[in-house]
Amino acid sequence: MRSRLWAFLVPIVSVVIALLLASLVILFIGQNPITAYQALIRGAFGSKLSLATTIVKTTPLILTGLAVGFAFRAGLFNIGAEGQMIMGALVATTVGINMGSTPAVIAIPLTMLAGMAAGAGYAAIIGFLKAKTGAHEVVSSIMLNWIAEYFATYMVTVPLAVGMGTPKSPEIAPSAKLPPLLTVQATELTSGILIAILAAFVMYIILEKTTKGYEIKATGFNPYAAEYGGIKISQNIILAMAVSGALAGLAGSLEVMGVHHRFLGTLSGGKGFDGISIALIGQNHPIGIIFAALLMGSLRTGSNEMQFVGVPKHIIIIVQGIVIFLVAADRIVRTVLIRKRVKSQ
Repeated sequence: MRSRLWAFLVPIVSVVIALLLASLVILFIGQNPITAYQALIRGAFGSKLSLATTIVKTTPLILTGLAVGFAFRAGLFNIGAEGQMIMGALVATTVGINMGSTPAVIAIPLTMLAGMAAGAGYAAIIGFLKAKTGAHEVVSSIMLNWIAEYFATYMVTVPLAVGMGTPKSPEIAPSAKLPPLLTVQATELTSGILIAILAAFVMYIILEKTTKGYEIKATGFNPYAAEYGGIKISQNIILAMAVSGALAGLAGSLEVMGVHHRFLGTLSGGKGFDGISIALIGQNHPIGIIFAALLMGSLRTGSNEMQFVGVPKHIIIIVQGIVIFLVAADRIVRTVLIRKRVKSQ
């Protein structure tokens, strides 16, 4: 209970400290921190449009955070969520384009599952290399990120290219588009947020309520003890990476089906890498990741409003960096203390 309370308090205290330190920076440039933060809150939640924009930005961050967090629970560092999101979006686009007159009740889940399968398959390559050859997942995932990015760039500039300007594909079929929950001006708040939250609860159930979830966590906590207990380490590594990739692929699918309705060359925008910081702030817990993603989404939406009161939106990057540093520092301190305690015994 004490450990859970600590895990809950650390991110909150980290955010408060980060905002206080950022206030000093705002004062240093001659602006009022209170005015800046009022503009931040107003820009993130002050109207239907700002709220819809915040939720749209939060949706893929929840899923990439879940992707990285799930891999972390298995002792794996999945830096490849960016590439898995790209592959998921690309395959979902390809399937969505060809849905034609297929009913939405079939086209939507089929397009979504295609994106998840692409992300899972792409991440499973990393898991297989890790399990069978010992190749470090950080190296292989970074390399696969570049392969995914350049492959997607080729696809939207040659075989799937349409129009001029930013490389893009044709629009997916209307039946493959997610229905909006709310439309405000040109912004559509799609049902993707409901799918992302559902994915978080499914991840929680898998990890905390199932035998397979226990095996995955045991593999991450102590693979040698897990193997001694009869758990198949290689199988769980590949499975954990595949599930992680499926979540990232789902993030790409929802961006295509609910936001852009096509594949754009800038679709991912670093959201896969953002998943690393979100998983860290959320303590790799599905519910914590939802709130961490909401925090990041609201900071980024609200930062645009801060510019109108004379505060650069890059202040938010400082806040994000301080939060990550403080959360990571807490883990470092606790790890050192645990090791000292073990040595003393």
